Amino acid sequence: METVDVLIIGAGASGAAVAWSLSETKLNILCLEQGDRMDAGRYPSTQRNWEVQRLGPYNVSPNVRKLPSDYPINDQDSPIAIANFNGVGGSTILYSGHFPRFHPSDFKVKTLDGVADDWPIDYELLDPYFALNDKMMGVSGLGGDPAYPPIEGLQPPVPMGRMGEKIGEGFNKLGWHWWPAYSAIITRPHKGRDRCINLGPCNTGCAQGAKSSVDITYWPEALRNGVKLKTRARVREITVDSQGLANGVIYYDETGAECVQRARMVIVACSGVGTPRLLLNSRSSAFPDGLANSSGMVGKNLMLHPLGYVEGVFEEQLDSHLGPHGCCILGQEFYETDQARGFVRGYTMQVLRGPGPIETAMAGIARRDIPWGQGHHAAFAARFGHTIGMGIIVEDLPEPTNTVTLDPELKDAHGIPAPKITYRLSENSKKMLAHGLERGKEVMTAAGSVKNFAFGPVRNTGWHLMGTARMGSNPATSVVDAFGRSHDVPNLFVVDSSIFVTSGGVNPVSTMQAVALYIADNIKKNLPAILG
Repeated sequence: METVDVLIIGAGASGAAVAWSLSETKLNILCLEQGDRMDAGRYPSTQRNWEVQRLGPYNVSPNVRKLPSDYPINDQDSPIAIANFNGVGGSTILYSGHFPRFHPSDFKVKTLDGVADDWPIDYELLDPYFALNDKMMGVSGLGGDPAYPPIEGLQPPVPMGRMGEKIGEGFNKLGWHWWPAYSAIITRPHKGRDRCINLGPCNTGCAQGAKSSVDITYWPEALRNGVKLKTRARVREITVDSQGLANGVIYYDETGAECVQRARMVIVACSGVGTPRLLLNSRSSAFPDGLANSSGMVGKNLMLHPLGYVEGVFEEQLDSHLGPHGCCILGQEFYETDQARGFVRGYTMQVLRGPGPIETAMAGIARRDIPWGQGHHAAFAARFGHTIGMGIIVEDLPEPTNTVTLDPELKDAHGIPAPKITYRLSENSKKMLAHGLERGKEVMTAAGSVKNFAFGPVRNTGWHLMGTARMGSNPATSVVDAFGRSHDVPNLFVVDSSIFVTSGGVNPVSTMQAVALYIADNIKKNLPAILG
């Protein structure tokens, strides 16, 4: 049996970035991914029934998809259902590509606002890694945003369209901050990939290759540099030797056979749900409560970003169904703490394109705005392309009672315990969500909407999985140190968003990849000490 130098578990956003970064060392690197490689030619956007496929094989919930690569998740004890995707590229296959960074304040909430904890790293430290990741991924946007320190080197922003102009007028009327979205979508040819051509349903995979999923950004370069990638390999547990060092994994291959892979270093990149699941299942006499869990913090402090949804209906035809669904403009007027609002921290207003024809019809029927039979087509025409959506991305503060544990009964196809989610919105999050929904309706009205809808939290929106193996300087209250290294196991690293200390009020992928690149850089600087 070959022993590899570095074993990476998970081929998603952070695993791909680390694999690429470490590939320059010429170490023997292997990544195990439980899903498969993607075939862009089969994405729903190449077919007429793309909306229907979102209800099945391309649904955001593994409990609905039930693909061989999926594992079940018991999220019944949570108002927010978990959304993920397993495969080369991970959840970047189905994400919208909305790509803002955390703000400098997000790393210092204890100092600034007296809540949660400060990160042991900060924005300034990560800034060069943000820039490197933007270059590797291919990110569009506009420099000069007053909400951020200077951001340079971006491709031109995704066109706003008439819809963006219309909602921008509403923000201007209220005097609120808005800015063209930062998007992991290329608007100019980039590294052999062609630009966005507005196929539209980005959230079911981009057949054009314009959306920057890591299977077409980081992985081709990592593989050319010699990294090996084994798919359909579901890891059951990480093993340790007599000295308590990680020495490999036990996994199931595509035939269902139990296999062992030895390694000198193990890097976990399985998401804020998958990582605690794996660590908790990696029990041994040395780690009876799960690997790297002497603090008892593995699986604690789950953060999900409760999402509110606001929709405005306009008389004007806005062609709002055209363009990248999650990327138009964002507003961060209410991002930083203002105690007068009655809560701490804040949220992003992410302007969304209008839904496709089937979703428009079904939503209209459910709301009794579009009838069956006579009048259906006229009512549909008055709605389709006439709506603007908005996501209210609420910063979720860490709560020890929000957890990922192992379900005592539910198991995956290989008999591995499924994760069980226990999650409640804090009072702070509830107040923030209510505030965001009201402000969302306010800006829709200011933009000229004739009717508004607003509700939240939206159930099937648990994409942003953070906090369950948190980073910190104190081994008693955190799982990994400032370099992503386990306090308990010196050759075990975690690089996904489970190590986040706080959640910010923006999508986490840009920050997660910057942190992963930073951790990889530190691994390279300390290889002799880590590998022994």
